[in-house]
Amino acid sequence: MSTRRFTSDDPELDRFYSDIAANDLQPLWEMRGLLTKTPSVATVPHRWSMSELVKLAAQSGDLVPIERGGDRRVLALSNPGLGGAPYISSTLWAAVQFLLPGELAPAHRHTPSALRFVLDGAGAYTVLDGDPVTMSQGDLILTPAWAFHEHHNPSSESMMWLDVLDLPIVAGLDAVFFEEGPSEEADRSQARRSASERRFGQGAGLMPATAGHGFLPEHSPLTVYRWLDTDAALTALLELTESGDASVRFKDPTRSRDVMPTLRCEMRRVLSGTTTAAERQTGSRVCAVFSGTGRVEIDDCEFDLGPGDIFVVPSWAVYRLHAHSDLDIFTTSDAPVLDALALYRDEKVEP
Repeated sequence: MSTRRFTSDDPELDRFYSDIAANDLQPLWEMRGLLTKTPSVATVPHRWSMSELVKLAAQSGDLVPIERGGDRRVLALSNPGLGGAPYISSTLWAAVQFLLPGELAPAHRHTPSALRFVLDGAGAYTVLDGDPVTMSQGDLILTPAWAFHEHHNPSSESMMWLDVLDLPIVAGLDAVFFEEGPSEEADRSQARRSASERRFGQGAGLMPATAGHGFLPEHSPLTVYRWLDTDAALTALLELTESGDASVRFKDPTRSRDVMPTLRCEMRRVLSGTTTAAERQTGSRVCAVFSGTGRVEIDDCEFDLGPGDIFVVPSWAVYRLHAHSDLDIFTTSDAPVLDALALYRDEKVEP
C-alpha cells in the first residue's frame, strides 16, 4: 500500500503533498485523531455465555480430532469491534479449550505467554517443560513464554478451560516464534504435586532459602495456584470488611510482582446483594465467572452473568458488578505492560 497522499486547493501546496507522499512522508498538520483526550478503543464490551460455549465445544469434540498439525481444539473469542480478528481485545487473545477423555494435546512452545483457568472438570494435567501439573476446576495454571507444554486427559470426563495469551502484544512487537515439541512418545507420568508446587508452593512467606541465589525466571516459578488457597484467602479478606467485595492478586512468591511480565491475574468475590463501585482503568480485562450469578455494567452495556460466562472490559470503560448470589470472577489483564511503560491509570467513577 502506498503512502497516503493528502490534497490541497492550493496548487503549489498540492504539488508539495504529492512530492512528500512519493518520498513516504506525511504532513502532521493534516492528520486528525493521533492524540486523543481519552483512549480511542476499538474493543467493545461483550459476553460469551457458558451454555453456548459448552454446546459448541462439545460439537467441536465430535467434529475435530486432535492430531499433529491441528494439535489444540480451541475456540478463540473474537471481539465484534476488531474487524474479525481472532482476539478478545486489541492486546489479549482468549479462547476456550476442550479436551475429551483419553485425549492428548501434544507438546509445543511459543513466545507468547499463556495461562489456563479451569472452568469445568477435573482429572486432566498439563506438562510444563517436563513437570506434570494436575488441573482442577478453579485452578490457575501458568504457561510461561517458550515453555514446552502438552495436555493430557486420562480421566473419564471432558475438560474445558479458559486460555489467555498476550499474543496480540507479542505479534505487535514482531516477536512471535513457535516450535513443535519432540515427536517421541509423550511423557504420561503424573505426580500428586508438581515440582513447582513442592518447591515454591509451601504457603505464604515460605520458600527455599536458596531461592534468591542463582537463576530465577522472568515469570513466577510457581506455575499453579490452587482454588482451595484462593477460596480461603477471599473468605479471610471478607471477614475483615463489611463492603461485601474482596479481591486477591496472584503474585510471584519469590518477588513482589505479577505472575508474568505481561499478564496480571486476580480473583474477585462479590457477596450476594452487593453492588461494587464503578471503576475504570487503562488496559483490557478478560473476566470469567467461576461461580454465582449477577449482572455487569460496562459503559452503556449490561450483561447477565452466570457460572462459566466470559466477558471483556475494554480499556477505560466504566465497569460495575451487581451480585445476585455470591459471585466469584477471575480476571486477567495486560496491566503489567502498562505499569512497565508508566501508562497504567485507574479511578473510581461516580455513577
